[in-house]
Amino acid sequence: MSGILPGTIEPWFAAIIVATSFLTSSISAALGLGGGVLLIAIMGFGLPLTALIPVHGVVQLGSNAGRALLQWRHATRWILLWFGAGSMIGTLVAGRLTLDLPETVWRLGLGVFILMISWLPKPNFGRTARPIVLLNGILGAIFTMFFGATGPLVMAINAPHAGSRHGIVATHAVAMTLQHSLKIMMFGFLGFAFAPWLPLIVMMVLSGHLGTILGTRLLNRLPEERFRAALKGLLTVLALGLIIQGLAATG
Repeated sequence: MSGILPGTIEPWFAAIIVATSFLTSSISAALGLGGGVLLIAIMGFGLPLTALIPVHGVVQLGSNAGRALLQWRHATRWILLWFGAGSMIGTLVAGRLTLDLPETVWRLGLGVFILMISWLPKPNFGRTARPIVLLNGILGAIFTMFFGATGPLVMAINAPHAGSRHGIVATHAVAMTLQHSLKIMMFGFLGFAFAPWLPLIVMMVLSGHLGTILGTRLLNRLPEERFRAALKGLLTVLALGLIIQGLAATG
């Protein structure tokens, strides 16, 4: 495996994140969110910052696109229209700023960000007007260019409008497919070389698609409340690890 990987990543770590892609795609398909944050938290321990956000974005595009195809009929169309328009604006605003973020600051920021979305109450806007969904797309696109995974915050605003649980999961999958697509195009425009990472990306996307199939089948079977509590605990441990890494790098 080492011959097809960039020199900056160890084969054993590549195997871990390929397996993690399967797990996190299963989580996202079954619960609607959480997998992307968990995946980037684990990837952050072994990938260089310059590659982390773009590579994670392509993997998440593959995972969300597969889930969107499987669950498309449940998606709420008007949310996608307004959210997509906002995402285009936010991606253009954030594109030039992302590459200037120091790695130490990024690790600290991602750790704090994960803790916030795991433990702080999510905003409940009820049945708000379409401009709120537009703003959600703008802010989500800006944050995803910096932190990679903003699913919990995006869903907190979109979910009240998406109807049933299947509608929430499907709408979120399509929305994040749109947002990750825009992010990848922006990183390509900014000059990121995806080619050296393609073998790893393909393995993670294929693994993630298998996880999506499994998670979709489990959508109505998992004990959601207990599982979300376990996920929150794991995210907290990973976030604290990233914060410790960032603090150690400043010393």
